[in-house]
This record gives sequence, C-alpha cells and structure tokens, in this order.
Amino acid sequence: MQDPTVCVAGGGPAGVMLGLLLARAGIRVTVLEKHADFLRDFRGDTVHPSTLEVLDELCLADQLDRIPHQQVVRAGFESAGRRVDILDLRHLRVRHPYIALVPQWDFLELLAAAASACPEFELRREAEAYDLVVEHGRVVGVRVRDRSGDHGADYTLRAALTVAADGRHSTLRRAAGLKSRTFGAPMDVVWFRLPWAEGDSAAQALTFRFGPGRAVVTIPRRTYWQIAYLIRKDGFDDLHAQGIEALRRGVAGTAPFLADRVGELTSFDDTSVLEVRMDRLRRWYRPGMLAIGDAAHAMSPVAGVGINLAVQDAVAAANLLVPSLRESQRSGAPVPDRALAAVQRRRQVPTAVTQAFQRAVQTLGLNRALRADPNASMSAPVPGWLAPVLRRPMSRFVGLGVRPEHVRTWPD
Repeated sequence: MQDPTVCVAGGGPAGVMLGLLLARAGIRVTVLEKHADFLRDFRGDTVHPSTLEVLDELCLADQLDRIPHQQVVRAGFESAGRRVDILDLRHLRVRHPYIALVPQWDFLELLAAAASACPEFELRREAEAYDLVVEHGRVVGVRVRDRSGDHGADYTLRAALTVAADGRHSTLRRAAGLKSRTFGAPMDVVWFRLPWAEGDSAAQALTFRFGPGRAVVTIPRRTYWQIAYLIRKDGFDDLHAQGIEALRRGVAGTAPFLADRVGELTSFDDTSVLEVRMDRLRRWYRPGMLAIGDAAHAMSPVAGVGINLAVQDAVAAANLLVPSLRESQRSGAPVPDRALAAVQRRRQVPTAVTQAFQRAVQTLGLNRALRADPNASMSAPVPGWLAPVLRRPMSRFVGLGVRPEHVRTWPD
C-alpha cells in the first residue's frame, strides 16, 4: 500500500475535517483514530454558525439538518431569578443563525462518510500514533499501535507531513518537544444529564445560572437537559467526599426548576468530569509536523468554541498547505517550514483573542461566583443595562469567531 502524503493523528473535529479537505484536493491522507468509534459522551457538540457555514460550503449542511439535533438561538444568564440574554444569534446575517447541538459522534461520522467517498482518504480506527519517526531532524512519520490488527500490532507509517490533532493531552506534541504557555483556569466541570419534564420551557435558550459558590449551565437537548456543574479547580474530590446529595442540593439551589428530578443522579457514576485547562503552543510546528486544534491550543469550555476553532484550524491548514502538499506528492519534496509557519500565523491571533475572552469571563464572572460565600447574595455578572449593548458584538464573536475561514475549491 502506498504511504500517505499526510498522516493525521486524531479523529476529532480538526483531524477528520482536515482529512476531508485534503482528500477533496487530491492529497493522499490517512487519519488515525485510537478508538473503535466516535462514541464518547459529553464531548464538545456546540456547532456554531462559523462551522455551519463551512458545512454549507462542503454541501453537507443539508445532511447535518437530517441528524436529530437542537437549534439554539439565544444564550444568557440567570441570577436572583432574573434572566438576561447576552447572545441572540438571529442578528447574524448568515444562512444558519443558530448553534446546532449535535452529538459529536454524529458530526464526526458525517465528516468521515463524506471523506470516505474520496479514494485518497483512509480512516484507520483503533490505531494510535504513540511516537514520531524522526530522520535528520525532520519528522517523517509516526509509530502506530494497531488494536484492530488490520495492519499489524505495531508498525511505522511514513508521511511527508504529520499532523498532531490528538487533543489537549497530545502525545505527538509532547514527543515533538513543542512547548506551551499555560493559562490558569479557576474551575473544572461535572457533566451529567437530567430528564426533560412536561412543562419545561422549549424556548431554545442556553442558560448560565449563578449562585454563591456555584454555577450551573443548563443546555436544552431534544429529550433531556445536559448539565454543566461548575466547581472550583481540583474540587471534585471534595465534592465526591460530601456525597451525591451535595451535588443534588447544589443543582436544585441554582436551577430550582430541576429540583424535582435531581434524584435521578443516583451516584457519581452518572457524571463525567472535565479537567479544564487552557494553553497555547509557542510554536505549532517543527520540520515535517504541524499541530492544530486542541493539540495546539487547549480551550476552556466557556462559550463552547473549542470544536469550532478546531474546524477553523483545519480549513486554514488545508487552504495554506495544499500547494506544497501537491508538490510533495508529485516530486517527493519536503513540505517547507514556511508553509507550516503560515498556518500558525493565520490562526494564532484568533486563538489568542478567544482565549483572552475566555480568561476574562473566568476571572470576572465564574471565579467570582465560585469563590463567593455560600451564604452571601450573588449579583449578576453583567449589569442588566449593559447586556443589550453587548448582545450584537458578542453574538458575532461567539457565532462566527475572530477570523472565519472559508473552504477553497482546488482545480484538479
């Protein structure tokens, strides 16, 4: 079998999207996904208008519409019983002015199916890239552990370009010796589901609810509520020691409309914990290798932008790298470092601005709430009079991002 021109480690949004875009441009690409499928719960599934625009350009938006999902047009916060909308995506002049809450496994299967229609694309499941192959200072491929046995238990896959898209705990960026700048995060997140009840509002709004010493995000899904219970950083062991009843009380006290169903939480086995971290590589590449998505910049869950930045990285990388990759595929020439550096230049500013926004929200809103005296009153994180002023710019910032990317069409 012919070696690919590009090996992508990681079958998440960045990796599969990049594989699809490169294969459409005639680049041989293999995507390695260490799991047998994409079925992981509580992964990022807030597909913003920026990503919906990309799907539209790929003629995949109609297929996404056929996947059962929830469309959210408003988001805001509630404090002391008062709700204030801080986002209203209906103001955006785009074809899809909403956030689509799509299970990430369905989103990835959609992309993978579209990519598999291209003969240049290959997705290897249960295949984990665990180390780099380096020759004369240049990355020339990866070492793969194959649990499926389709290609042998352990083998080397060579490629002109290796892309690390293997997430916030990236094995390849660590193997490459790429250094990151780490930013503090005041919280971790406990994820779980609670049932939808008759009489619940179907107003299609995502709501942050603040109380002294706690914060809850209620996300409406088609048949249930997805709940993000925010706790102080490294505070899960303390919460666990208090018992499941402490979590139930915290949810009921912050989101009273859920008080009649918190008993559905029978133990902490019903939850999943996200250790929030935020970092950004100082340099996203080395000869023969590029990092994108969470492997280049781990994002906070604030505003649910992580999956969308990952997709934008993939689009930018494809737009900038296809000419060099075509030459490499034709002649065997190495992918020049300047082409990899161009991807970082293109995506570094949007990433830094978005992370600065997330840090501001964490410091001014979430940190203040999580460290408040549980017996104190809690003021709103944003004054009510300021919300209408912020609504339009915030809607554009969250919905479309700082520098929206668009898919290029390449001649054959």
